Parts: sequence; C-alpha cells; structure tokens
Amino acid sequence: MPLALSRRDVLAGFAALAVPHPAGAATPARLVSMDYALAETAFMLGAPPFAVAGATDWPKWVVEPALPPGTVDVGDSQTANFELLAKLAPDFILTTPYLDPILPVLQRIGPTLRVSIYEDGAKILPCAVEAVRTLGAALDRQAAAEAFLAAADREFANLAERVRALPDRLPVLAISFLDPRHVRVYGGQGLYQGVLDRIGLANAFRGETLYWGFATIGVETLASLGEARVVIIDPVPPDVMPALARTPLWTELPFVKAGRVATMPASLMFGGVASGLRFARLLLATLEGRAA
Repeated sequence: MPLALSRRDVLAGFAALAVPHPAGAATPARLVSMDYALAETAFMLGAPPFAVAGATDWPKWVVEPALPPGTVDVGDSQTANFELLAKLAPDFILTTPYLDPILPVLQRIGPTLRVSIYEDGAKILPCAVEAVRTLGAALDRQAAAEAFLAAADREFANLAERVRALPDRLPVLAISFLDPRHVRVYGGQGLYQGVLDRIGLANAFRGETLYWGFATIGVETLASLGEARVVIIDPVPPDVMPALARTPLWTELPFVKAGRVATMPASLMFGGVASGLRFARLLLATLEGRAA
C-alpha cells in the first residue's frame, strides 16, 4: 500500500535546502533549461528557469521543487519548439551532452551552457555535486551553491543516522514498473546507488546497468535477488497491479509473500542532488513505515 506521505515534510525539506537570492544581488539571467536535473539545480540556487523542456510533465516525474507558476514548456527536450525558444530570447540555455544533436540550433538561439551529469563510467552523485558548482559559477551563485551542498550533506548525514536506527538492515530493492512483466532496477554508477551508498543502505541488485544507473529485467528475475525490502517507485502504470495480483510470477515471490513490499512517491532517476535527496527522504520514510 502506498504511504500517505504529506507534502508538508517534502516541501519543508526543499524550503530548508533552497538558498534565497541575497537582497541587492544581480537579477538572475533569463534561463531556459532543456534538462530536468539542471532545472532543479538552478532552482535550488535561487535562479529558477522561466522555461523548461517538458515542464508539463514535471509534476509527474520531478514533483519537487515545484516549478514557479507561469513556467513555459518548450516541448520535449529532443524535439523542442525552437520557434518558441527563439521568441523567448533567453539569456542562457542549459543543456547536456545527451542533447548534442540539437546543440547547434540552441547555440543559434542564445548562449548555451553544456553541463554533464550522466557520463559513461562516472559516478553520478559526485557528477551532480560538481554540476551544482558549475552552475553556481556560471550564474554568479557560488555562495548559494556551497550553502546548498552543505545543507545537502547535513541532510544526508541525518538520514544515515535514521538508517542505522532501522529495526532490520535487509537490502533494499527499488523498482519501477514498465508493464506487468518488466521492471527497472537501479544500481551501478547511478544516482540512486550513490544515494544508497551515502546513507548506508545495501542494494539487493548488484548486476550491470546502463550508465544512467538502471537495468530492465523481467519480473521473474526478481526471485533470484535474495532477501530484500522492495520499494516500488511511482508512477505505476494503471494495469500493472491488477495484473500482478493474478500471476504467481509476482504473488509467489518471497518478498511479496512476506509482506515486504511498499510504494513510494515519484522521484526523478535522471535528476541531480535535489532529486537524490528526495529519493533518500521518501525511501527512508517508506522503510520506516511512516505516514507523515
């Protein structure tokens, strides 16, 4: 059953981490972000983009921090509305190496900053930390960047203390359902693995992943992963749970029979430090069985 987690704690967490822009400081540049992770990072530095690729879907996948009212959606990141982008006349466009096929077009529209978080062979959480500093320097928010990272370190440390207080230390298996027969599992160098390591939780999945930090496996493979507490990350396609309830592939799994399955609210697997904190916060609340 999903936990009835309130928005209060989540909002309070982000309010404590977001760094206000000091009075009298320069007005933030008119930012456009083609990437969710860079957008959330700019937001946490007190320089929210006024336009974001995929802004309409932000509440589904990113959730927090909430985009300011009136944020413009410039379309899908890979097939953006370039005419709209040009009309917006941005001072700065944030992009990533993943979007290099459209980089020449973006460069014709306005100055671009290309920041890499998800790199093959790199550990994503340290890359996300470095991205905070890169954006801080580019946006004249160095102090805000360091303050945010210090606050993030404190919260990770507090969460690690709560992990040590858990009644059992079974490995955790975070999964996202693609359909009734396939799930994404997380590990490798990915953001979620970095977060698990940071707060001291063992991952039940130790197989290979893409450099994004996930692998796609069949539901039947979950039986081979041993003892675990399974946490399903929302959103779940509407047909999945009814279908699973009818198949022994799911109902006979040891962790299902033992009642060690819970659902947590959405968290962005392709995010930055803020998404990593959201994942850690909500995952731990789920493991504690806490309805805040």
